[in-house]
Amino acid sequence: MPSDMAEVANICSLSPFPEGWYFIGTHRNLQKSEPYSAMWMGQKIVAWCNDHGDVCVAEAVCPHLGSDLSADAGARVVAGQLVCPFHGFEFDVTGQCVATPSDDPARSTKLRLFETRNIGGLIFAWWGFGGREPQWQLPHVPPNDGDWSDLALRTVRFPGHPQETSENSVDIAHLSYIHGYDNVTSDAPVSIEGPCLESRFGFATTRKIAKIGKLTLEVSAVARVIGLGYSYVEFRERSIGMDARLWVLATPIDGTLIDLTIVSSVRELREPKRPIAGLKFLPRQLRAPILNKFVADFQIRDVKQDVVIWSRKHYVPRPRLVRSDGEVMKYRAYCAQFYPEPGQCQSPAR
Repeated sequence: MPSDMAEVANICSLSPFPEGWYFIGTHRNLQKSEPYSAMWMGQKIVAWCNDHGDVCVAEAVCPHLGSDLSADAGARVVAGQLVCPFHGFEFDVTGQCVATPSDDPARSTKLRLFETRNIGGLIFAWWGFGGREPQWQLPHVPPNDGDWSDLALRTVRFPGHPQETSENSVDIAHLSYIHGYDNVTSDAPVSIEGPCLESRFGFATTRKIAKIGKLTLEVSAVARVIGLGYSYVEFRERSIGMDARLWVLATPIDGTLIDLTIVSSVRELREPKRPIAGLKFLPRQLRAPILNKFVADFQIRDVKQDVVIWSRKHYVPRPRLVRSDGEVMKYRAYCAQFYPEPGQCQSPAR
C-alpha cells in the first residue's frame, strides 16, 4: 500500500469528524478587514466580525449562484458585512442577505451558519451530525482579574485524529518515556460526566530558559477534556508558585490532516516562593509574558515530540495494555458518544 494510502487507512479506522466544538481562530484575528477562510471539518468556511465584534462562521458558498466567499476569491468585509465577489450580495452576521447592488434580496437568501462560542477570546464553532444543534456547551474560563498574560498560540499541522491527541490526557506513562518527566503520578481516578472528562496528574521536569539558566519545575495539573476538540489544563508549579493555563485544541481539516493549536497564559508572578535567576531584575509586569513564552515553547517542544508518533501510528481498537497504561479504555468508552455509531468509518473528505 502506498504511504499516502496507508495514512488514509489509518485515519479512517476512526470517523474523521467527531461531533463537537472545534477551534476557528482568535477573536482578534477575525476582527481584521478581510474575511478569514479555511478548510474545517472537511468543508471550506468563512468567518468575520461585524463592527460590534459579533462573530459569524459560515459555509464559504454564496446561496445566490455558488460563488466562493473566501478572501482569495475576492470576498470582502465592508461595514461589518460580507460582500460576495460575484454579484455584490451582502450578508450580515446572522447569515441573512441584507442588500444587493440592484434588487431587494429574497428573505430565503441566507448563508449556512455554524453556531459559535467565544471562550476568553478563542472562537469555536459547533459541528454536529446531519447539522444537528449543539448537544452541550463549552465551559466559561475563570475570570482574568487583570493579572494573566496575553494568550500565546502555537499551531502544528500533521496527519492525525483528535481522539488520538486527546488520549494523552490519560496516557501519563508516555510523559516520562517520551518527554523525560520525573516523578509522574496520577493524583486521582479519571472522572467522566457526559461530554466532560477530568484527569489529575503531577510531574517534575528541568528545562533551560535562554540566557537565564535551568529551571526545575514541580507541577500539579488538572486536565478537562470537553469533547475531542477542546482540552483545558490548569497547571500549578509548586516550588515557585506559578500558575498557568493551557488549551489544547485539535481541529480536523480534511479527514486526514489536523491542526493542533496550543494556547497558553501565565498568571503574574508577584512573590515567587524561591528566586528565579534573571527574572528578579525584570519589572514585575514583564515576568508573566516572559514565563508564558517559556511555557509556550516548552509545550510546543513536547507536542512536536508527540507528532512524530501521532502522524505515523495506527489506531488499535483492542490494545494489549499493561497496568501502567492507566485508564486508556475508560477514555475510549467516553469517546464513543462523539460518533454516529461507535467505530463507524467515514470516507475522508476530498
